[in-house]
Amino acid sequence: MGQSLKKFANGEQSDNIGPIIDNCYLTHFNNTEKWSLAQFCRAVCQTVEDINKKLGCTQLRVPEIATLERLHQEYEICSGKSLKREEYHKMLVEIIRETKITGLGAKDVLLYLFGVPFITLFIKQSVIPQAIPNYIFVPGVTSATVFLLAKFHMI
Repeated sequence: MGQSLKKFANGEQSDNIGPIIDNCYLTHFNNTEKWSLAQFCRAVCQTVEDINKKLGCTQLRVPEIATLERLHQEYEICSGKSLKREEYHKMLVEIIRETKITGLGAKDVLLYLFGVPFITLFIKQSVIPQAIPNYIFVPGVTSATVFLLAKFHMI
């Protein structure tokens, strides 16, 4: 399990994720016989939330519903088969592969949202202070920053 995660996280994160995943298995996946898709989705989302909480900031995204439906069928959770610990680990590796570890916390987003407009305003004031009024320039740069953060799935 740890070897699979090292591809997606630095060593420190993957060392921390292992025990968290084991604890989540015991907490959220202890009895998966004849689970509905909704119960399965809820348990996966709760696992992602627990991992993010323990790591201190948002690290994993919640998987798409199509991925959850595929995994629900693939591991035969709806047919009364109980999910084994090894299958659970394999499933989480698939989720991490698909959703990726972002490594981007809220403080990074705030740094971009306030830092980029501040720095560009400082540069503008140094180079061309009269070209564009500040009341137009600052909201424009802030909007462009939010657009780029959203485009690259950072927020």
